[in-house]
Amino acid sequence: MNDDQLNRYSRHLLLPQLDYDGQQRLLDSHVLILGLGGLGSSASLYLASSGIGTLTLCDFDRVEVSNLQRQVVHSENTIAQTKVSSAKQMLSGLNSTVSINTFDYPLSEQELSEQIMQADVVLDCTDNSVSRCLHNRLCLDFKTPLVSAAAIRFEGQLMVIDPKQADKPCYQCVYPESNNQEETCTSAGILAPVVGMMGVHQALEAIKLISGLGDDMTGKLISFDGLSSRWQQFNVPKRAACPVCGHN
Repeated sequence: MNDDQLNRYSRHLLLPQLDYDGQQRLLDSHVLILGLGGLGSSASLYLASSGIGTLTLCDFDRVEVSNLQRQVVHSENTIAQTKVSSAKQMLSGLNSTVSINTFDYPLSEQELSEQIMQADVVLDCTDNSVSRCLHNRLCLDFKTPLVSAAAIRFEGQLMVIDPKQADKPCYQCVYPESNNQEETCTSAGILAPVVGMMGVHQALEAIKLISGLGDDMTGKLISFDGLSSRWQQFNVPKRAACPVCGHN
């Protein structure tokens, strides 16, 4: 780290659990963010500010005025721009030392596989279970840790999947079937801070995975209820009949 970086990340360096070595691991790391909506917005801001060395952003949508209620990486000035270009503009202004790659079109499975192989951690910030199941399967194939989250109305959920831990569950152990008919924020609504909190939690878990900080959260389903401000953790087992990671 140079003098500017030592100053920028000085509050991280004061944490004995993170210290110089942990921050250097963040600077050397590469995180892939799939989706720059409410989850990806908050996650990307904190990952960039924390000094993740390379961010790869994937989203094929454009910024709309209805996004601005919760997608805080975008602004009125970037309406009609692609979300990845809008996010890159904001993140580069926040931390110009972060290398940012963008994809503004739907990636083929081969292209997505290539990006997952290059990443240290993948954040699934998409809004449908079909995409989450695909990302889960590919991360398992290439042994890349995955932090998956979802939020709707006043509720959020998060899982950390680490394919290197063969005895721990994957996304489809908990959600066996993808559902094209599921509710979305567009149809059911979402309270803005709830999705922001889940995105920030994704950033936290990614930082923990990269730096080795804190408790291992694999094998747990984390749930948040915004109306009661209650967090809950549920231990979830690996499912032997899981079509992705099971033994049968």
